[in-house]
Amino acid sequence: MAQLEPLYDKKYKCSMCEQPFTTKKVRSRFVKVLRYDTDFAPLYAEEFENPNLYYVNVCPACGFSFTDEFSSYFPPGSLNAISEKICSQWVPRDFSKMRTIQEAMNTYKLGAYCSTLKKEKHVVTAGLYIRLAWLYRLQENEEQEIRFLKLALAEYTESYSKGDYRGTQVSELRLMYLIAELSRRTGNSQDSVRFLSRVIEKQRQSVEPQIIQMAKDRWQEMREDQKCMNEAL
Repeated sequence: MAQLEPLYDKKYKCSMCEQPFTTKKVRSRFVKVLRYDTDFAPLYAEEFENPNLYYVNVCPACGFSFTDEFSSYFPPGSLNAISEKICSQWVPRDFSKMRTIQEAMNTYKLGAYCSTLKKEKHVVTAGLYIRLAWLYRLQENEEQEIRFLKLALAEYTESYSKGDYRGTQVSELRLMYLIAELSRRTGNSQDSVRFLSRVIEKQRQSVEPQIIQMAKDRWQEMREDQKCMNEAL
């Protein structure tokens, strides 16, 4: 019997050019998360695969890049925008094999650009930016990590304002916590405290106690950091 490989081919049909293609995905049994960071970034065991490397699907024929969270609907003008700014300038590349972190980063940048041109939900674009930031964190590139955390924060904030997270896997509580945590990580403690307060206020009606506890932990950490700063003055 052939040994089961960590990666398998998943079939897609491009929504832009309608060409079929395959791209790699990770079998769930080959994924092992050791722990999650405070912004939900997963740390995978070294001998296991990182499925975030294969999150974005890139059509090799036209360059349209998307995730499974993209809708099938193209708002007016978005098809022309993608055709003009992506497809017409596409130099054929194949991201369907095993990916390096750098190749995965390139797919995220393509995906985020397509998401913006397609006018996807802000929460979808934010998901691309935050995962890209996590990859830069793996490389210990703090400057680029912060850059993309800020872009994710802007998109999550828009999603919260417009309510486009409704009907997705991102709950209101999780979204508020993410806004608080990304604000904290990017140096905006005032917004962080404001959104942490909103999360904690919902503890009695919440069905996500782990997020409530995470918010309390961040609140306590920020209080202790402020106390240390005051004592140092």
